[in-house]
Amino acid sequence: MLKHDNKVLSIFALGGVGEIGKNMYVVQYDNEILVIDAGLKFPDAGMLGIDLVIPDISYLMEHKEKVKGVLITHGHEDHIGGLSYFLKNINVPVYASKLTVGLIKGKLREAGILRNTTLHVVDSHSKVSFQYLKASFFRTTHSIPDSLGVCIDTPEGKVVYTGDFKFDQTPVDRNSSDFAAMSRLGDEGVLALLSDSTNADKPGFTGSEWEVGQAIGRVFSHATGRIIFATFASNIHRIQQVFDAAARFGRKVAIVGKSMKNVTKIAHELGYLQFENDILLEPEEIQRLPVDQIVILATGSQGEPMSALNRMARSAHRKADVMPGDTVVIASTPIPGNERHVGRVIDQLFRIGADVIYGPDIHVSGHGSQEELKLMLNLMKPKYFIPVHGEFRMMRAHARIAEQVGVLPGNIFLLNNGDTVEIVDQDARQGGAVHAGQVLIDGLGVGDVGNIVLRDRKLLSEDGILVIVVTLCRRTGKILSGPNIISRGFVYVRESEELLDEANQLVSQTLAQCHADQVKEWSSLKSNVRDALSRFLYDQTRRRPMILPIIMEA
Repeated sequence: MLKHDNKVLSIFALGGVGEIGKNMYVVQYDNEILVIDAGLKFPDAGMLGIDLVIPDISYLMEHKEKVKGVLITHGHEDHIGGLSYFLKNINVPVYASKLTVGLIKGKLREAGILRNTTLHVVDSHSKVSFQYLKASFFRTTHSIPDSLGVCIDTPEGKVVYTGDFKFDQTPVDRNSSDFAAMSRLGDEGVLALLSDSTNADKPGFTGSEWEVGQAIGRVFSHATGRIIFATFASNIHRIQQVFDAAARFGRKVAIVGKSMKNVTKIAHELGYLQFENDILLEPEEIQRLPVDQIVILATGSQGEPMSALNRMARSAHRKADVMPGDTVVIASTPIPGNERHVGRVIDQLFRIGADVIYGPDIHVSGHGSQEELKLMLNLMKPKYFIPVHGEFRMMRAHARIAEQVGVLPGNIFLLNNGDTVEIVDQDARQGGAVHAGQVLIDGLGVGDVGNIVLRDRKLLSEDGILVIVVTLCRRTGKILSGPNIISRGFVYVRESEELLDEANQLVSQTLAQCHADQVKEWSSLKSNVRDALSRFLYDQTRRRPMILPIIMEA
């Protein structure tokens, strides 16, 4: 491509740097912006009541006329889960592989925006051209079919984003990584490489999904009762191996869990999941077959409270329960922060009398370990390197790997979300930062819950709330009724009558003092009551409940 004077190539992330999830990467040249991926992440333990977390796209909203399209690498939630929220604000064409488009359609249909969205199916031979930027794709191996890496050809040079990848030599679908395409890009010259850092702190090679298939076969050969198999709904390779084993051992498969049903249906219709229709069993029909002829394929490998496996373990599922003698397979590793939830489910399953199989013998990662990251770097031979998609320790480990294979330390950029790398005349430097953050989704609310609300929720969850209700005379300002104190989650009223009586007296004294000092503004009255009561309760209990004064006039 021809170089255009006085124009800067900018590369930055709005999500997915220094964290696992909500991936969103941006390549900008002059008046053109291409966005790569639009994911979400699930809330951590401190985000009480929050359902999902997506990137803050304020910068893109301010420059929405420059955004030309969204390129999606694969169909995992951390890469497509935020797309419907993005497209509601910035309606641009989306480019993704056949399976990924199928999964995206379901999300956009649910959001009510499918008719208004332009979806383009691409593959490893596709090229998408704009005024300055041109995108092409190459095949990668991951834990979901149809995964792609992205190359954006810019006037400065090629910018390559690997997407999530590993080099699986025995992939379930026989579609290996396109080594030739990657090597060709490296020979042509890669200006900047953005590469998956998730397993950068793990030595060696990541195991093949074929190994999990062997372990699944062993489970089926030994199980005498029902088999309940929990995994990520999007791990279609693993689901395929469950169906293969069920067919080989003469079992029927019942699918429970909304996301598992949706993904399985889409993947089967598009030909990415192969099985005979008569192998399927409706959940309502589970009881009519002998236990040694049943497989239940379920969501809930992360211990989610409302998932199918969790509800089955609590006998709260309408159509299936876990019974003594069942073999329950949890084919995943806990996402950081979910360990406690997964542990509770496993304990409950053992209490019921199930045989629970979990851990590395029944799961392999979809992300490359250190030797695979070295191979990617050696294939691409980038001038500049930007580790992405991982917590900071993983990115730092990836930076060390890049140095080991010959990338100059000064050409490696460890960034935070919003930090930019600016390139002019193929000379890169860290530029200024753009606004980047996170948007919290609570039910139907998008962005209406912030840090202050989360702080209040945390306070309520820890120390409870006290509501003080007082009625004042409009003319004299004296107390007509109350104070009445209502405690929720702070102290048990019947056992704390003396404490609450003293609190009542303190509120009355505080309001009397305010009256004597001619303090009449309600905000000041409430503030004085809150401050006095907060000090008193902390001295007495070493707790700080939320205090909510309600003052009325009559």
